[in-house]
Amino acid sequence: MHSGPAGRYATAAMKMQHRIGLVVKPTLTADDAAVQSTCAVLDSLGLSVHVEESCPRGIGPSGAPRFSLAAPNVDTLLVLGGDGTIFRTVRRLGDLSIPILGINRGGVGFLAEIDADDAQDILPRLLGGQGIVEERSLLEIRAERAGAIVFQGHALNEAVIAQGALARLLDLETSVQGEPLTTYRADGLIIATPTGSTAYSLSAGGPIVHPRMQAIILTPLNPHTFSQKPIVIPEHHRVTIAILAREQRSSDMSVGLTLDGQEYIPLQWGDRVHVAAAAGKARFLRRAEDTFFATLRRKLKWGERP
Repeated sequence: MHSGPAGRYATAAMKMQHRIGLVVKPTLTADDAAVQSTCAVLDSLGLSVHVEESCPRGIGPSGAPRFSLAAPNVDTLLVLGGDGTIFRTVRRLGDLSIPILGINRGGVGFLAEIDADDAQDILPRLLGGQGIVEERSLLEIRAERAGAIVFQGHALNEAVIAQGALARLLDLETSVQGEPLTTYRADGLIIATPTGSTAYSLSAGGPIVHPRMQAIILTPLNPHTFSQKPIVIPEHHRVTIAILAREQRSSDMSVGLTLDGQEYIPLQWGDRVHVAAAAGKARFLRRAEDTFFATLRRKLKWGERP
């Protein structure tokens, strides 16, 4: 759809939206003030509201049609919740061309464009065509065991390979484009997108990477070797991590793969995990005047004195 380097973080003017798909954080109910005010705005705009099939009954207009994220038939997805709700929505979304507009009803809400208190003022402008669409990279992750694929999925923020309950180091033999990089001896390894650079990777000492960058970030968790620092590689490179077994490995020690801090896949010694940029991009509806640096200052209190 877009070409050239800017296509990975492309922006385009929005048209007036008519069919709105409403996705709500699972713990919210129809009595929640943010749910009520959002639905009131949609009703005042005369929009056709479709409610995601897992939402509790009573949310949305009476008789509103239900839809599945696997096969949505809407112009825009309105996601009311926090970043976790957005992560789940993106991983389940069958049509990545549909833009997502997040209304924060959770914690930091780094990906949400609007705070719930501001929805009445800002929502009509964005749904009326005054916003822009921003694309964000996704990771495609495959776990392989004895030559067979045992899991395949996507992540918006990161994929994490880490040890379980026992505090023992893993040996993670890592290559990039088939070329050996290093064998991390660490608690684990984070493979993040630029979007995920401000999440778990940042907490583990990784760099903040602007979402316009075409990059993948590798951040080891508590590496045993001082020289094994975070590294940023080109987005089009494929990363392969082999989970090495040692002779004295404890039989009750476990290792697993976690996507966006939500989806957990148990792994075994000898498994290989392949990570690369996904072909599709997640699309977010945003205000034209907002910037990534403004978001850093507002959400992460960037540059403020402690």
